[in-house]
Amino acid sequence: MPELPEVETVANGVHERVHGQTISAVWTSNKPQTFKSPPTLIADVLTGARIARVHRVGKTIVMDLDSPTAGASAQFLIHLGMTGRLLVSTPDTPVPAHTHAVLTLSGSRELRFVDARRFGRLSVSAPLETYTGPGTEPLTILLEDFVALFRGRKTPIKAALLNQSLLHGVGNIYADESLFRAGIRPRRQAGQLTRLQLSHLRDALQSVLLHAIDLGGSSVSDYVDADGVRGFFQLEHRVYMRTGQPCLVCGTPIKRILVGGRGTHFCSSCQK
Repeated sequence: MPELPEVETVANGVHERVHGQTISAVWTSNKPQTFKSPPTLIADVLTGARIARVHRVGKTIVMDLDSPTAGASAQFLIHLGMTGRLLVSTPDTPVPAHTHAVLTLSGSRELRFVDARRFGRLSVSAPLETYTGPGTEPLTILLEDFVALFRGRKTPIKAALLNQSLLHGVGNIYADESLFRAGIRPRRQAGQLTRLQLSHLRDALQSVLLHAIDLGGSSVSDYVDADGVRGFFQLEHRVYMRTGQPCLVCGTPIKRILVGGRGTHFCSSCQK
C-alpha cells in the first residue's frame, strides 16, 4: 500500500499538472467497492468545479474544489488502497484496464484513477467540511506531542507507529526503516521508551520520510507517480525486504518477524 512519501509524490505531481483547471466531465465505472460516496454525487460535485489545490492528508490525496454544484468549496478524497494509481494523461493515451474514474479537464488532459484490486476509495466531502485525517501529521509533529502519543502504551513500538489514529501516513516500510535508524527494536514496548529514544525516533522518522519524498517514494509493488514513473527510495532500504542479507552497518543478517501481524525487518545487533 502506498505510504506517506508515495502519496505525497503523487499529490504533488498531480497538483503541478492540474491545479487551476476546470473539470468539464466525469466518468465512473460505478464499481461499488471503489466509491464511498455515490458515483452520481461525485459526478455532480466535480463537474464544472475548478481544482484549487491537490495535496496529501495522511495516506489520502485531497483535491480542494471550487464547486458551483456544492455552492461552496468541496473536497474530492482519493485513497489509493493497495494498487491504486492516479495518472494525468492525454485523451489519446489508451485507457488502462481497471480504470474506475476519468476526469476530463479544461487543459486538454484527463485525470484517471486506476485500481486493479479495488481497495482504493473515492469520495466527496460535504460543503465547508475540511478533511483532517485520522491522526497527527508525522512531518510536523512537535517532540512533546510525539512523546505524549506513546506515553503509557503497552503495544510494541512498531504497531504503535502503524496506528493511523496516532500518526497518519506511516506504513510498514517507513516504520521499519525509521526504527532501524533510531536503533530501536520493533517489539520494544512503546510506553517504556525514554524521551531520548523517542526523540531519536521522531528525527529518524521525519528524515526517512523527507528523503523518500525527495526520491519519489518506494516502488516495491505497483506504485508509480502521476506520470507512471517508479520511485527510487527502495534502493535506500536498509532493512525492509532484506531478510537474510547482511546489515549495511554491522554485517549481521537482517531478521524478519511478525509484529501485530505485519512482516517486520530489523537488525538484532544495531537495534536494542
